[in-house]
Amino acid sequence: MTARRPLIAGNWKMYKTGEEAVDFVNTLKGTVADVSDVDIMIAPPFTALTHLSPITNNPNIGLGAQNIYWEQKGAYTGEISPAMLKSAGCQYVIIGHSERRQYFEETDQEINKKIDAAANAGLIPVFCIGETESQRDANETFSILDKQIKNGLEGLLSEKLKSLVVAYEPVWAIGTGKTATKEQAQEVHEFVRNWFAKQFGPDFAQGLRILYGGSVKPSNVNDLMAMNDIDGALVGGASLDPDSFSQLVHYKH
Repeated sequence: MTARRPLIAGNWKMYKTGEEAVDFVNTLKGTVADVSDVDIMIAPPFTALTHLSPITNNPNIGLGAQNIYWEQKGAYTGEISPAMLKSAGCQYVIIGHSERRQYFEETDQEINKKIDAAANAGLIPVFCIGETESQRDANETFSILDKQIKNGLEGLLSEKLKSLVVAYEPVWAIGTGKTATKEQAQEVHEFVRNWFAKQFGPDFAQGLRILYGGSVKPSNVNDLMAMNDIDGALVGGASLDPDSFSQLVHYKH
């Protein structure tokens, strides 16, 4: 079995100015300086990226963006290109977050083009998938995830996806305080890994990092991270405070 390096990722959404982001990272760096076996990623708003780039060149803190556009340049008001993200110091980019799907009507086909563009630029795509509460109640979780993964990765070869990270985020657990039980999360992560094993082979699947996202906090991170197929967390609210985020990074393992 391939040893997968855990990744604890903070998605700040529409919080923190550049100055606030710098204060956060300067505080965090002091508390995670001892961490060498967990990767850390912070995805601030676009306006904070260049503020953080000079102070996150630490081996275990990576910089991520919350979105990307698939064209290289052009008349696309309000969008941001892969080259712009690279220039701003990004290593990662979150793609297909449920809030993008829900509020901005982002489609699987658009997500597919974004993953392709990110991979072509040498960025690590963090590909988000997840079902709503009504879909889970209707026992549609696996069929919804199968469709999201299949459409999101259509036409992309395993060589292009070698750095891919998948984040399972049940929509009903984002910002609600609800969290999937460790057993519920593990069941889905195992399904996702098996999907990749069938599509891209067992070696690819064993190396794939699959994160859980959905009200992850210091009180539940240990139980989640103890599961065989959970390789990290995509964290919202608990990533906005350097103390709670540091506690997540220092989960017991």
